[in-house]
Amino acid sequence: MAAIVASALFMQNLDSTVVATALPAMARSLGEDPLVMGVAITSYLVALTVFIPLSGWVADRFGAKQVFMAAIATFTLASVFCGLSGGLAELVAARVLQGLGGAMMVPVGRLLLLRRIRKEELLSVTTWLTMPGLLGPLLGPPVGGLLTDLISWRAVFWINLPVGILGLLLVWRIIPALPASLPPPPDLRGLTLVGAALACLMFAFETLGRGLVPGGVAEAMLVLGLVLAVVAVRHCLRAANPALDFSLMAIPSFRVPNVAGVLFRIGAGAVPFLVPLTLQLGFGASAAESGMISFATALGAFAMKPMAKFALGSFGFRNVLVWNAVLASGAIAACATFRPGWPTAAVFVVLLLGGLFRSLHFTTLNTLAYADVPQEKLSAATSLYSTAQQLPQAIGVAVASAVLQTSVALGGREAAAMPDFTAGFLVGALLTLSAAPLAARLPKNVGEGIVRGRR
Repeated sequence: MAAIVASALFMQNLDSTVVATALPAMARSLGEDPLVMGVAITSYLVALTVFIPLSGWVADRFGAKQVFMAAIATFTLASVFCGLSGGLAELVAARVLQGLGGAMMVPVGRLLLLRRIRKEELLSVTTWLTMPGLLGPLLGPPVGGLLTDLISWRAVFWINLPVGILGLLLVWRIIPALPASLPPPPDLRGLTLVGAALACLMFAFETLGRGLVPGGVAEAMLVLGLVLAVVAVRHCLRAANPALDFSLMAIPSFRVPNVAGVLFRIGAGAVPFLVPLTLQLGFGASAAESGMISFATALGAFAMKPMAKFALGSFGFRNVLVWNAVLASGAIAACATFRPGWPTAAVFVVLLLGGLFRSLHFTTLNTLAYADVPQEKLSAATSLYSTAQQLPQAIGVAVASAVLQTSVALGGREAAAMPDFTAGFLVGALLTLSAAPLAARLPKNVGEGIVRGRR
């Protein structure tokens, strides 16, 4: 069951990044400016983030298995529409529909598993579910480039068709259904406020400093998004059945993975953006060479899987979150020392260790977040936690992009050079490290029952 859900999540995570490499070819085919084509990525990410808060209520109302299958079908069908698009407007509309399907796949797929497993199985299941989030951003660029060069940019979307059909069949055949319920009416005002805030923030983070929109638009959307976010949080704290249930933040084992996890994910989210640029622009590597070297991070993530239970059983959740944040920060800081004279093997090892540390951290955060959440609150918890997972990815890229541009301007350079990438990695390392003090506030024995199998 975990492998099936993880496969669907991998499809969604891969699609978040696979399009980037194909943008120039898409622009030529559709007769658009390559910079304008960035809206094909932004529209998907905005829709993905906006619809996540609604996923918990929909799963409760119509049944998690039924919603999960509908989400896979929607995502797959939208992928076909993307590949058939004859213009930018059609592509954007199909990408929004794709984002709707992806928004339901992520939290609802996780919910299907959380309601079926015992507490002592939580770590093993979470390890499977963590892999897609790490592999998607890494495999997206090389897969997108390969499909575009060998077939067409349209194949970037059509590849989802066989995966989606197989996923639907496996979910229908293997995963048991959960009964639907009659939850209270949805918080329409809260959903509107949350959706508008997330849409503005995602749009701002995806366009800030990239010249994709007229000057001042991204900054205005950022301010508007922050104001709407404050209003949305105030509303959700007062509403009887809020769109996002912030009362869950009273649970320490849920609060820390959300707050510390946001900081960690912002810092870690800059890495998949910075590494390919460093290798291609700084080292002069080709896209294919860059992809092969970057794949070390994926190998590190796989190497973590058998180590997670040992690490958590030996040192405990709190110690792993504190000291692994330090190690992960050190691995990102080590990337700041990359120079063209470095042996490829040395770069590979640093990236492999970084992938291992980040994978262990994500697995620990994702496992602990649901350790003490009551069954009746799982839908609300998956909606809130999935939102807190999605937004930092865009923020990490925006922060890294802003640091690069600022460093280039301060250095009086026309294009990014190695000192600029160094600055980007150091800022990412500091953000990742800032998660350690927050994790230190957890109780010493937090999550003990998960590793030792006690209820």
